[in-house]
Amino acid sequence: MTMLLEKHVKPSIKEVMESGTFLVSGEIGPPKGTDIDEMIHHIDLLKDKVHAMNITDNQSSVMRYPSLGTALIILEHGGEPNLQVTCRDRNRLAIEADLLFAYTRGVRSVLCLTGDSIPVGDHKEAKAVFDCESVQLLQMIRNLEEGKDSGGNELKGGVEFYKGAIVTPEAHPIEPQMIKFAKKIEAGAQWFQTQAVYDMDNFKRFMEQARKIDDKVKICAGLVLLTSMGAIKYMNANVPGVFVPDDLVKEMADAPKGEALNTGVRIMARQIRQCIDEKLCDGVHIMAIGKEDVVPRILDEAGVDINKL
Repeated sequence: MTMLLEKHVKPSIKEVMESGTFLVSGEIGPPKGTDIDEMIHHIDLLKDKVHAMNITDNQSSVMRYPSLGTALIILEHGGEPNLQVTCRDRNRLAIEADLLFAYTRGVRSVLCLTGDSIPVGDHKEAKAVFDCESVQLLQMIRNLEEGKDSGGNELKGGVEFYKGAIVTPEAHPIEPQMIKFAKKIEAGAQWFQTQAVYDMDNFKRFMEQARKIDDKVKICAGLVLLTSMGAIKYMNANVPGVFVPDDLVKEMADAPKGEALNTGVRIMARQIRQCIDEKLCDGVHIMAIGKEDVVPRILDEAGVDINKL
């Protein structure tokens, strides 16, 4: 094995989840450019506060520093990466090659996504690939684990990833989402991160349905930090599968001037605590989106220390 693998001693996401420990993960948004100092600061800030860090892959179809490159930097700094792979930008040859490389460098967890459409991003004349979608990507990884590429050719050395996928509890109607959820499990998904969850009562109902489909697959609630009324209005109007309920809207609207972020921190801390205390799910995924510096404060307010979960 390489020196990098010898140095990497942090438990993998699979080890954390299968031990029954409540997973706490954060998110790293790579920069647009080669100045990675702030990104490295966030990695160093979070690596001992969360079990793992998810790296977005050209999120919202905006070109950024690569997910795979960021995953390697996280490993170099002693953290645990969750490699996000979207199907929008690469065909299956390129995706398979990236996965082989990632595995040899110590990456052990992959989050499989179809990817946002090109027109929402900043390269509107780029050509979308979509050679496969998330279910097919899960199947492709399973083939690699069995020693063959998607063309049926034998590999000289395979891979073994903890395969993750996305589900949207706020989808309406929810039935098509649950059908896709089941298909992803059948294709090999072992754990899920949800899209943004705000309505905890609705999340409870979703979890009841999800457990009926499969009571062994691990599910982590995706929590997005509320920072302003403007962000709330934008999400409720423009982001499919995201809905901030009236009680949280009022709580944010009633925040004193200059206190919106602190109010959002308290809301997320409360949601994390509820997920743990009520055993609603198997973990939480914290998406601070540009406010990574406040993640340790969120965890402190929630009374969460990953070494004591």
